[in-house]
This record gives sequence, C-alpha cells and structure tokens, in this order.
Amino acid sequence: MADQLARSGQRVAVAEGYRFGGSCVNYGCRPTKTLIASAHAVHLARRGADFGFETGPLTVNWERVRERVVGIIENTSEEIETWLRGTDGIDVYHAYASFDGVAEGQYRVRMGDEVVEAARVFLNTGTRARLPDIEGIDLIDWLDSEKALRLAELPRHLVILGGSYIGLEMGQAFRRLGSQVTIIETGEALISREDPDIRAEVQRVLEREGITVHTGSEPVRLERGADGGVIAHLRRADGTEIVVEGSHWLNAVGRIPNTDKLNLASAGIETDKRGFVLVDEFLETTAPGVYALGDINGKGAFTHTSYQDYEIVRDNLLHGRSRKWTDRVQSYALFTDPPLGRVGMSETEARASGRRVLMAVKPMSSIGRAVEQAETDGFIKLLVDADSEQFLGAAVLGFHGDDVVQAVSFFMATGASYRVMMETLPIHPTIAEFLPSILGELAPLE
Repeated sequence: MADQLARSGQRVAVAEGYRFGGSCVNYGCRPTKTLIASAHAVHLARRGADFGFETGPLTVNWERVRERVVGIIENTSEEIETWLRGTDGIDVYHAYASFDGVAEGQYRVRMGDEVVEAARVFLNTGTRARLPDIEGIDLIDWLDSEKALRLAELPRHLVILGGSYIGLEMGQAFRRLGSQVTIIETGEALISREDPDIRAEVQRVLEREGITVHTGSEPVRLERGADGGVIAHLRRADGTEIVVEGSHWLNAVGRIPNTDKLNLASAGIETDKRGFVLVDEFLETTAPGVYALGDINGKGAFTHTSYQDYEIVRDNLLHGRSRKWTDRVQSYALFTDPPLGRVGMSETEARASGRRVLMAVKPMSSIGRAVEQAETDGFIKLLVDADSEQFLGAAVLGFHGDDVVQAVSFFMATGASYRVMMETLPIHPTIAEFLPSILGELAPLE
C-alpha cells in the first residue's frame, strides 16, 4: 500500500516496531514452509526403499536446518526494509505506532518520539500467539511458533497444545526431523472446522508417523521438570487424568490481534469483543479514512487474504473501483504432508445450507499421478449446487492439494456451470486432470 500511494504522488509514513515483513516473513508462511521443506526432504530420504534406493544411516543437522530457516527470515526482512527506505515518498519509522487523537480532521499518530498527522491511516498490525490460561504456564519456558523456529537444539520431546494448522504443521515437521511429538487438543477432534472424513485421515497420517494425539484432553496444570522440561497434567472428557512429560512445550491455541496498544478509541475506532477491528465491506473502520487490513480485521487470518485486502483498498482509492471483501470466496491450505487445500463450503456446511447438493469423492489411490509418486494418502471432494450447477466448494487432501484446489477456486470466481470444467481438456499426467472426470461422478448427497 505504501509503495502504491507513494507512486501516486502522496507522502507516506510507515511504522514498524519489529522486523519488517510481518508475520508471513518473520514467523509465518516463509519460515515455517522452509522448515517443512527440510522435514519433507528427510522424510523422503527415509522412504528411499519405496523408490528403489538405500540411503544408509540418516542424521539430521538441526543447526543447519535452523540456519536455513533463520537465513531466509533475515534476508527477506532486510530486503523489504531496504526497499521501503529507498522508495521516494516513503518515510520509515522503526518504531511502534499508536493513535494520539484527532485534530482538525487529521489523525495524529505517534511513531516513537514523533507525531505524524494524516487524513488517511492504514492498519495492518497482525496478530500474536495467544497464551493459554493454565496453572503453571508461567513456570515453564514455553514456546510459540516464532520461538520454535530459533531453538538452539532439536527438541527431544515436543508437546504441542493445539490441534489446528500451526500445531499440526509444526508437529509433523519436528517429528520428521527426529523429535518425539505429542499433540494435545481440548476439543473432540483435530482441525475441528473440517469435515469428519478429513479430520480422520489427517490424524491417521500423523499417528502413522509416530505422533501421539490426545483429543478431548484439557491441560489442568503444568510443572517444570527436573531437566528444565515440562510435566503436563491432562484431564480427559471422561474425567480420567494422564501425565505427559516433554522437553519443550509449544502453545498453538490461536492468535489474538495486535490492537490493544494502538489507542484506537482516541481515533473513534471500534473493535469487537475479541479485539478485532470492525470494518465495513470496503474495509473502512468506524473512523472515516482509517482502514484495517489483514489479520486484525478478523476477515481471514492468512497472508493471501491480507494481500487481497490491500488490493481491494488500493483499487477503490486509486482506481475508482468498488471492490468488497464480502465478494470473495474463502480459500486456504493446511500445509501438512499431504497438504489440504480448501475453498468455499465444506460438506458439513453444504448439508446445513438447505440446498440441493451434488458431491463426488475420489481417493488419491485411484489417481495415476499420486500412485506414480507413491503419495496415495487422502482424497478429492467436490461439491456442486444441483440447481445453479455452480461449485459450492472443494477439499483436496493429498499430493499437491494446495495447488490443485486453486483450479476450483479460480473457476468458482467465474460463476460458470461445473459442466464447463467437465468438458475442459486436462493435462496428463497430473492430479488436477481428474477434476473433470470426478465431476462426472457427482451424485446427490444422501
């Protein structure tokens, strides 16, 4: 946003109190996927016999893995800062910012020791890991996803609280790198927002790799172990208690918006009860001329939704458009191996919608490219409205599922009948080539 405004001739002030690049660069997408890539390479090496070769004894050099992760973080962050500081029309403040009231139609924003006045303000301060309220949490050296990426040594036994995206991705990666891993989920199932068949398949894969999963288990007390680790006392749904001992504890129970220190009230900006900034369909807050983008508006906790927020505001302010965030179809991925790509409605949501729904499911074990790659876990699920013939949603759990689902996501934006895709010439051999033939197997939901 800063670059586009500066290019249009406006003067822009950018405040960043931490490292430049936000969560994606510093502790989100890029570094975690770098870690996952190293773990995947180790996993494939261990599977050499499946492909006709032997590797011999395999040793993981955690220091080298860590150096690779941190190196990508620091290089990317430095490149972004250098670019911003070198762009004409942008003043960069390496400081945390907060509102300091409104004067004569101008918002006053304190940036370190200076106060900048502006008619427009764009908020994109992201989120931070939520610290769970557990007895003894202050007695242990707990980790969040950022600290875990910079550990001096590979955990002997990583205990993770939270069975959703961060917990599952980090858990599988560290398990493949050699850690013992236990995942604790207070709810009845992992990734609870997904359909039961997806949840079951993901858990099956994780447990096959040696990860211990405790669902329906509430941590009631944590103790510091004699070796500096953690002793966790859990209570199951049936009232029984178990004890889990680990070397490290990772909190992965969600994130909270970084809005509590922005002094939003002084500018007339309202938030919901969780601290997310209230916005209208154009991403403008309750204060005219102030826009909230990214995780803090609660409209999608992903880098791609944050980037589209920028595109919406940019096009509306600079190009006379009238784009709305409410027009987008939500899509996302869980980057376990195999990955899960999701767009639109789940089967559960489709059943509850009251529509006449058609569905088709194809196991990866029936898809040639997956068999050739020895990647047969998972399945493809497609959902279509029987009356409009438009896609309602899709789930691709399997080899390249994060990429394959994009084909459905892009197609959904056209509003076309699924029959158009069904008659499209695919490329062989690919995973996505089966989308047209899977559509030929659509049947009414029972």
